[in-house]
Amino acid sequence: MTQDLTQQWLTEIQTLKLQMIEFQNARDEAWESSEKWRKLYNTEAEQRRRDTQLSQLAIASLKGEIQQLRGIEDGSLNDASSVTSIREEIDSIGSVEELQAKLIAVTKERDRLQQALKTEQESHAQSRKSLTTALGDAIDSLTRERGEKEEGVRS
Repeated sequence: MTQDLTQQWLTEIQTLKLQMIEFQNARDEAWESSEKWRKLYNTEAEQRRRDTQLSQLAIASLKGEIQQLRGIEDGSLNDASSVTSIREEIDSIGSVEELQAKLIAVTKERDRLQQALKTEQESHAQSRKSLTTALGDAIDSLTRERGEKEEGVRS
């Protein structure tokens, strides 16, 4: 009977040893898995930090371009409230996409204003040419009339 009990104990110990080895293997696998996920998380977090920094740089750059396109430089606008409201509008932009959309709108407006200025300059040049021609014609007519009057007085 003692031999049976001893055999049972030995079998029980052997079973427990096997279970312990299985648990240790499972623990090691779980640890390796958690290390893998931790590395992936850290890599992803680092990428997000870099993306955030690049986005912040892009936003700062685009804000600078907007200011340059709008002609907002210290002292270039006399109305301090205009400068303040424009700066507040720029500061309220929260994302690169919003900033890009705003920059596109400002660029389109600038292009439209440049086209309007060009059209106005062409119109001005045409008016100047027409007025110069009209003035030349008037001077010629006046000269002819004076010439005719002088001939009439001589005759």
